[in-house]
Amino acid sequence: MSGPATALPLAERAKLLGYTGLLMTLVMLALPYGGGLIAIPVVFFLKNRLHLQAHEMAVFNTWTSVPLYVAAGFGLLRDRWNPFGLGDRGHLLLFGLVTAAIYVAVAFVNPTYALLLAGLMLLTASVQTVLSAANGLFSTVGQAHLMPGQASAVLNIAATVPAMAGFFLGGVFSQMLDGQNAVVAARSLFLAGAGLMVAIALLGALGPRRLFTAHAEPRETHIMGDIVRLLKHRPIYAPLILWLLWNFAPSFGTALQYHLANTLHATDTQVGAFYAIFFGLYAPSFIAYGYLCQRVRLSKLLFWSTLLAIPQMFPLLLVHTAVGALWMAVPMSLMGGLASAAYIDLAIRSCPKGLQGTMMILMASTAYFVALRFGDLLGTDIYDHWGGFTMTIIVATAVYALMLPVLWLAPKHITATTDGPASLVV
Repeated sequence: MSGPATALPLAERAKLLGYTGLLMTLVMLALPYGGGLIAIPVVFFLKNRLHLQAHEMAVFNTWTSVPLYVAAGFGLLRDRWNPFGLGDRGHLLLFGLVTAAIYVAVAFVNPTYALLLAGLMLLTASVQTVLSAANGLFSTVGQAHLMPGQASAVLNIAATVPAMAGFFLGGVFSQMLDGQNAVVAARSLFLAGAGLMVAIALLGALGPRRLFTAHAEPRETHIMGDIVRLLKHRPIYAPLILWLLWNFAPSFGTALQYHLANTLHATDTQVGAFYAIFFGLYAPSFIAYGYLCQRVRLSKLLFWSTLLAIPQMFPLLLVHTAVGALWMAVPMSLMGGLASAAYIDLAIRSCPKGLQGTMMILMASTAYFVALRFGDLLGTDIYDHWGGFTMTIIVATAVYALMLPVLWLAPKHITATTDGPASLVV
């Protein structure tokens, strides 16, 4: 997909976005962290079997996320290396199978704290190149065919459907496994992850050839030249800062899970259901964004969606039961969906050519998990020692309010257009 940017007919757009959406859905389900099918039972396993407290859980997550903090290196690997001459296809095949093998190995070790910590760190590192390839494909498709907003909508749907399924089925899975011994429970979990990674490798092998030639050309610059070019590319900073602030959510991670379970007396299944409803109802907002981005300038979408998202956590102050929290997940989700799509749209438009994988993995992994994990550490500290769950919501809302002035950093020539021929990226 090199050469001048060109708009595609609807059928061609649907084919490319549908394939990349399916690929991203499988990748998100297979992640050993975040909200995938594997990650939620691991959290419950650590809480219920190893009896970790809220702050201990946050510390565990912070350490297993170390590969995410340096994920730009995996993005550069994707952008610069062309394994077997197959481009992203090669990355999906190679690292999909490698990650599957690691999942199998972890499945047959004794699930102690130390071994789980080491195994999850290794899995998190291995899967980053797979994730870089999937994110890079979305950015390249969006740039090459003048549809960054539509690509953002599909990318976000592909990320939230697994989150919805992962949180709901993960909670159910955790409760079903509660009667089994720890070894059997952990083995079943990690073998499921291995199966998903094999499916990703197969999808990479069978995917459309046209989609996988985007970055197969030889690179003319040294790796340091690419790093300098990325750092000097001013448009990347607005989406990165917005994404950091948006995901620095001290009231949403471990503190919320413990608030639901301990204060509102929610079961594992209800906790999973809360997150499933929350992430699942992002999908209507993303579908709406796919329509709006073709008719409304990005600058307006950024402003109004951010304004709507700032008080997102307030509804939880109104409930005192687990069932009430499930109902409040609905307005909370609808308040934040458009903002998430707008920030990813801005990121796709802001990617420097040839470094799409690096920029998007900076968003998807580094910025997201630096914000998430350190917000989680702050949130659990506030929850345990400085005012409880209500204070975490106050702090989160103050952080969200900082997003409004950051919007001014986005270059006007990037945000002044809609999807379509007028939306040429930098």
